[in-house]
Amino acid sequence: MIDFRILESSHPVQDMIPRRKTCQITVGSVKIGGGAPISIQSMTKTDTRDVQKTVLQIRRLEAAGCEIVRVAVPDEEAARAIAQIKKRITIPLIADIHFNYRLALISMEHGADGLRINPGNIGGRERLKTVVNEAKRRSIPIRIGVNAGSLERDLLRQFGGPTPEAMVLSGLRTIKYVEDLGFNLIKVSLKASDVPRTIEAYRLFSEKSNYPLHLGVTEAGRGYRAVVKSAIGIGVLLFEGIGDTLRVSLTGDPVEEVRVGYEILRSLKIRRRGVEIISCPTCGRCEVNLSNLVKKIEKEVERIQTPLTVAIMGCVVNGPGEAREADLGIAGGKGGGVLFRKGEIVKKLQEKEFVGALLKEIEEMIQNQR
Repeated sequence: MIDFRILESSHPVQDMIPRRKTCQITVGSVKIGGGAPISIQSMTKTDTRDVQKTVLQIRRLEAAGCEIVRVAVPDEEAARAIAQIKKRITIPLIADIHFNYRLALISMEHGADGLRINPGNIGGRERLKTVVNEAKRRSIPIRIGVNAGSLERDLLRQFGGPTPEAMVLSGLRTIKYVEDLGFNLIKVSLKASDVPRTIEAYRLFSEKSNYPLHLGVTEAGRGYRAVVKSAIGIGVLLFEGIGDTLRVSLTGDPVEEVRVGYEILRSLKIRRRGVEIISCPTCGRCEVNLSNLVKKIEKEVERIQTPLTVAIMGCVVNGPGEAREADLGIAGGKGGGVLFRKGEIVKKLQEKEFVGALLKEIEEMIQNQR
């Protein structure tokens, strides 16, 4: 006989995902690692030298919940622009450095809260030493950003290509070098454009080091394909307790990167932010225009930050059960439905009343939580 007690659990999913223990660093005002909440990052798509456009994009990212932002620094003008950008934003700013180590020095001088350095193209150990010594003097953290597409040549020869092992060794030997300089304000990323290699690189590194990890699948692309790749790559690692901060890399509007990042965290019950809409896929039993209803509600609630679960269901099979479990819910029937609040029936509604009634309840529930 099956003992059904083994299927019972009083623990939420997040309590079943033990986080990998890492040391903690602080980027601006945001703590990373050491049990701090997993933070959401993004990167601007603007020309950093255009201060106005860059600031406007960062403000949109802030409104979406972005907690750390990175900007490209292709030249001195961009590095110097950081000072003006910093005055007009509220979240920490990371300077993304490639090829020219002097840009890291200028970025720090002009207020960057952190650096991203690629060991494959920084220009050698002596130049890295100069950057690290200045970062140490200013207590500015550095992300050692290993990327499969720009590994050091000797590692490519040794491993026959950008394997997970090659990526991990790139990170570890760079860490050893900067540690020998007395610097340990470090976080690490090991990104590739394919999911299995990315996952394996992070797993291997996690066995060898306790520095905090920045997660991501690089050059993921655009649209649903990129979202799927990122969700699987980042989600698998998070479910294994690996990862302290993340960026979803998407071609297009960076605000979508932030939204997808929060959805990944919410789907694993790691963090909750905003309104989660649960809706059925619809079938031949659905007798209301559920798709149109969901679209309207999604548009109205996208700026809400208060965590709420709203179920919008189309028929009597799973509708009542899902609606009862949510903070608010509608279980649809023939041309109408029933409105639930915290598991209790509030009223019966005609289909034309769904949107107005649900938005009113959402507003009231948010007000009551303040």
